[in-house]
Amino acid sequence: MNSDIKDVSLAAEGKKRIEWAERDMPVLRAVRERFAKEQPLKGKTLAAVLHVTAETANLVRTLKAGGATVFLAASNPLSTQDDVAASLVKDFEISTFAIRGEDKDTFFKHIETLIAQKPQLTMDDGADLVSTIHKSHAELLPSIIGGTEETTTGVIRLRAMHKDGALKMPIVAVNDAKTKNLFDNRYGTGQSTLDGIIRATDILLAGKTVVVAGYGWCGKGIAMRAKGMGAGVIVTEVDPIKALEAAMDGFFVTTMESATTVGDLFVTVTGDINVIVEKHFRAMKDGAIVCNSGHFDVEIDIPGLAKVSSGVRKNVRNFVDEYTIGNKKIYVLAEGRLVNLAAAEGHPASVMDMSFSTQALAAEWMSKQKSLAPGVYEVSERIEEMVASTKLASMGLSIDKLTPEQTKYLQSWQEGT
Repeated sequence: MNSDIKDVSLAAEGKKRIEWAERDMPVLRAVRERFAKEQPLKGKTLAAVLHVTAETANLVRTLKAGGATVFLAASNPLSTQDDVAASLVKDFEISTFAIRGEDKDTFFKHIETLIAQKPQLTMDDGADLVSTIHKSHAELLPSIIGGTEETTTGVIRLRAMHKDGALKMPIVAVNDAKTKNLFDNRYGTGQSTLDGIIRATDILLAGKTVVVAGYGWCGKGIAMRAKGMGAGVIVTEVDPIKALEAAMDGFFVTTMESATTVGDLFVTVTGDINVIVEKHFRAMKDGAIVCNSGHFDVEIDIPGLAKVSSGVRKNVRNFVDEYTIGNKKIYVLAEGRLVNLAAAEGHPASVMDMSFSTQALAAEWMSKQKSLAPGVYEVSERIEEMVASTKLASMGLSIDKLTPEQTKYLQSWQEGT
């Protein structure tokens, strides 16, 4: 099988990890069972650039069960679980191109390998696959049915492409589905980010001042969880509405420049570039810890930090680099990459169950379209309700149903108060 992984002998441990995650993904199991019977993706070649984790393994297994020929590459060099990649190749016969810690050239070589398979469907986490196709392989666009995008950063890039008239294929913005961002972004990122920080540093959060840059769903989750563990939380924002929301949620809101002098731990989740830069590093106190949970490693200006520290950097723990600025030390986690995936295991399977079920169903929907205009499409309400209802049932929970009288009332304007 055409693959590029670290070591196929790791497969046994990877299979255990995949099967453990599957236990907590009942919605995706139900989707896979139906896919195996109906074969909605039969005959389609699907290229997926995603975090190669145990949860993702269960997604690509589902896509394969649906009849797709799946090729998988990593969407982040530090998020790959090498044992999972090995198991995908050996146990599930899915062509996988992912090695933890791979350099930038290898990363894009793997993406190019996927593109060479001439996929009809794409699946992205960060839009690197789609943007590379548009930049270097535009001749393939007419044969591509469409794709899906998993994360906020990718959707931002794709909407920008569409606005500029550069997007030449339809994409479903899976990230914008409620069954994804309300749960994956908030509860998944909130828990897994703190998990990564604690694994990397072994710090006690209680009593610390945590600065969260960005109050989207990811920032809300991190701030909520840090507060719950006894930290004092400061939020920085550029959006006045989100800033006001953070204040009314009980967090202190100020500028990054003001926060840098008091913060013990800084977490960026904005999706933007250079959120923490040279002037902020100079103002931080000794022992400050800085990390990122946004998709790309551009939120923290690592070159700027290297400049002010005269290039003095020392690895002091796994995923912890120490920079010296005068008489003080600044610590950067996971090289500024996704700390929850680099230093931990990413989101728990239970929350990825919903995201990846939505992802699989969006791919099915896209594969059935005859001809969609280029653009960014929302996940249908039908898919959202199916995923949420199945998840509730798996948790042993039930909800009320509207009576005909209540339905009529909600649809009518004649009846007043």
